[in-house]
Amino acid sequence: AGQTGQMLAGLMGWAQATFASKVDVDPAQKVAHVTREIDGGLEKLQCRLPLVITTDLRLNEPRYASLP
Repeated sequence: AGQTGQMLAGLMGWAQATFASKVDVDPAQKVAHVTREIDGGLEKLQCRLPLVITTDLRLNEPRYASLP
């Protein structure tokens, strides 16, 4: 479980960034800036596109529906 992104990147020969908590893509430069949380703090990666990115749960904070 949790290995789909890594296996996909390996099969396609693309770079990978795992457990991303923040992603910024610069299409003009064809790079992605990925921040991920590790035990010692934050790790910032710069990866060339194409790229497979797997995310951490903190990347998307769900909104709660307001009820009337």
